[in-house]
Amino acid sequence: MTDWTLYRSFLTVLREGSLSAAARALGATQPTLGRHIEQLETALGCPLFTRSPGGLTPTPVALTLRPHAEAMETAAEALLRQASGESGAVRGTIRISASEMVGGAVLPPMLARFQSEYPEIALELSLSNTQDDLLRREADIAIRMVRPTQDALLARPVGTVTIGFYAHRRYVERHGLPADFSEIGGHIVIGFDKDDFVARGLTLDGHSVTRDLFRYRVDNDLAQWQALLAGAGIGGCQDRLAAREPDLVAVLPDKLRLQFGVWLVMHEDQRDNRRIKLLFDFLAEEMRAYIAGELT
Repeated sequence: MTDWTLYRSFLTVLREGSLSAAARALGATQPTLGRHIEQLETALGCPLFTRSPGGLTPTPVALTLRPHAEAMETAAEALLRQASGESGAVRGTIRISASEMVGGAVLPPMLARFQSEYPEIALELSLSNTQDDLLRREADIAIRMVRPTQDALLARPVGTVTIGFYAHRRYVERHGLPADFSEIGGHIVIGFDKDDFVARGLTLDGHSVTRDLFRYRVDNDLAQWQALLAGAGIGGCQDRLAAREPDLVAVLPDKLRLQFGVWLVMHEDQRDNRRIKLLFDFLAEEMRAYIAGELT
């Protein structure tokens, strides 16, 4: 079995594009990284990079190995999180997977309250609108807007979030509000650029949500939120978040409304891990209170 350290060096060189950059990323020396690549090439019996003045270019073999090396990396990180604290101890590391908006705008005050009570627990946030794989232990706990179907996952429903469309008062003063959906085309609507993961299959007032709907495009929910608060255009956000901002005005509230169920998810093997169970139960109560409007 080839040493994982060699694969870690290989993966870092792939990502950074040169030995020097990979060495900086890992806090190692360039000769050490070069030696690791040579040892791995010898063990595998094939070249992984071609050398050029511009750096290292991965061979086709290296590119086919990348997803397997990344799977090893994920497993190694999960192992370290598990080993960072005994199963019954209230210390160690917990990795949480959430969407950009939930992780960036909803969770921070909740996690601050949790860490004030359990300061020896380290928290890691993985923010993405795609879903980390709990079966592969890419995260310990996930907050999802789609109910999981895998038997090995424990899913606890915590409520339903509603998403409406809003505009800042400054935008309304300049442009007014649409009277119905047919007038949306005359307004600046904030939405996705190339990443339509969240919008796939969605409809608004019977119309499919496509890129053409938006005149302010960015593939980051938090950037869309800030654009909305800046008065750049009309944008969608959770009603509970909009309630925090008195200058936001609802746009066609009877027509432009979406609902998503929220589930808190963990792998069934973690049910007896005390620190993970503590955070799981804590977030379940906090998310219920947030959805019910009891938390800001």
